[in-house]
Amino acid sequence: MAKYGDEIVKRICELIRADSYTIPEICRQVGISEDTYHTWKKEKSEFSEAIKKAEDDFLDTLRTEAKRSLMKKVCGYEAQETRTVYVDSGEEEKDPATGKKRQKPKVKEKIITTKHIAPDTAAVIFTLTNRDPKQWKNRQSQEITGKNGKDLLAGAKLITGMSKDDIAKFLSDD
Repeated sequence: MAKYGDEIVKRICELIRADSYTIPEICRQVGISEDTYHTWKKEKSEFSEAIKKAEDDFLDTLRTEAKRSLMKKVCGYEAQETRTVYVDSGEEEKDPATGKKRQKPKVKEKIITTKHIAPDTAAVIFTLTNRDPKQWKNRQSQEITGKNGKDLLAGAKLITGMSKDDIAKFLSDD
C-alpha cells in the first residue's frame, strides 16, 4: 500500500482536474487500492476536501468549455481545411515501419481553405428558450372563444339539468 502524503494527494487531484477518470483508473495510475482511496477519503478530512475541490475545478472547466462550444454553435465560426497533393520525387527512401524501399513523396501543392461554419439552429433555439423564456417559448398555446369574444361553451352550464323541452326552447331563442 502506498504511503499517504502531499505528493500522492497532489497527483490524485491533478488526475481528477485533468479528465473524467473513474476512481479505479485513478487508483491504478497512482498505485493504490480503491479501499485505500475510500479509507483516506473517509478518515482524512484534508484529502476529502482536496478531492472535492479538484472535482469542483473539473466541473468549472466543463461548464466553461460547454459555454464556449455553445457560443461557437450559436454564432458560427471559421475553420481551416488543408488539402495536400503528393507526387513521387524520384528518390527512394527506407520505410521506417516495414524497412522496405519506397518512393519518397514530394509535396506538389498545398491548398488551405477557410470555411465558415454556419450557426446551428438547434443551438440558437436552445439558447433563446433557456436564456429568455418569456420572449422565446418553445411551446404553443391556443385560446378558443365564441362569437364576439364570449365563452364558447357558456350555454353548456345553463342546459345542465334542464328538461328536453326547456333545452329546445333555450336553443330556439337564439
